[in-house]
Amino acid sequence: MTLALKNVVKRVGADIHVHDTNVEMVDGQFNILLGTTLAGKTTLMQLMAGLQAPTSGEVWFNGKNVTGVPVQKRNVSFVHQQFINYPHFSVFENIASPLRVAKYSRKDLDERVGQVAELLKLTPMLGRKPSELSGGQQQRTALARALVKDSDLVLLDEPLANLDYKLREELRDELPKLFEDRGCTVVYATTEPTEALLLGGYCATVHEGSVTQFGKTASVYRAPFDLLTAQVFSDPPINVAEVKLTDGRFILNDQVSWSAAASGLAEGTYRMAVRPHFVTLKPNAEDNVKLEGRVLVGELSGSESVVRFDLNGMFWVSQSLGIHVIEPGSVSEFYIDTSKCLYFGENNQLMAA
Repeated sequence: MTLALKNVVKRVGADIHVHDTNVEMVDGQFNILLGTTLAGKTTLMQLMAGLQAPTSGEVWFNGKNVTGVPVQKRNVSFVHQQFINYPHFSVFENIASPLRVAKYSRKDLDERVGQVAELLKLTPMLGRKPSELSGGQQQRTALARALVKDSDLVLLDEPLANLDYKLREELRDELPKLFEDRGCTVVYATTEPTEALLLGGYCATVHEGSVTQFGKTASVYRAPFDLLTAQVFSDPPINVAEVKLTDGRFILNDQVSWSAAASGLAEGTYRMAVRPHFVTLKPNAEDNVKLEGRVLVGELSGSESVVRFDLNGMFWVSQSLGIHVIEPGSVSEFYIDTSKCLYFGENNQLMAA
């Protein structure tokens, strides 16, 4: 069940919501759209589903051009971040509704609804109406209705955003397994790089209506095609600075330097980027490079400490394991794992990682 967008463009008046896009989703895998809010993920999914028609270009599914075919004539499930349920139906009837349309037997219908209700912790609520549920329970009901149906294409638009932390963690593990043998194409939109990595599969990074890169999720993370993709795939924001390579060493801020031997790059000026969890408050290897910066904000989050600091006019972020209390305004030491730095050259394209 292959889904492909071929030279797809979406304009609304004078605005371009989706720029010229060529991308082919991978059958049998989770295909992730990763980008910030308003990056264009939902519009791309609506084009895939047939809820919108492209201004130009074509949508192909399973070897057929389905451009212009309305969603009612496609076997598609679409779960939105904002849940949609039938208010007068019970939870059971909401989940079962696509199976009734498909004329499943009562036995098969009960079995399938029971399985998905168990997965989503909805079994005790099957007799309730949506108005009697919490927001998270209503979202789980909408998700269950999509999962129970044998769709050729399943589109999940930030489906876990309104769920509590524990259930989100459980479903992140379960969702890929649930679709393993279904023979459908799954597209999952998220704003969270960590969620994309946990789900695995394949990832398209999306920025202002453009797909900047598509490939195996781990590969896009480790070797982003350009600086923009690296920025999309980093939260907290990736740290960026200009470095000079001279006499076999990178020089940052005329303050610190490290060997460039492993990079294979020629002498010159590059943009270096390093993710916050490779800039730590304590060294984690002998060859870590020490910096000094003025602390702007210190944040404690669970078992991590996030420090935002001023590095000679550049605003950087450090993310360290453990609880570290750092006073704003103080000068603190930070350590870069230079083996994790990314270097970008002309047009901000990746030169070495």
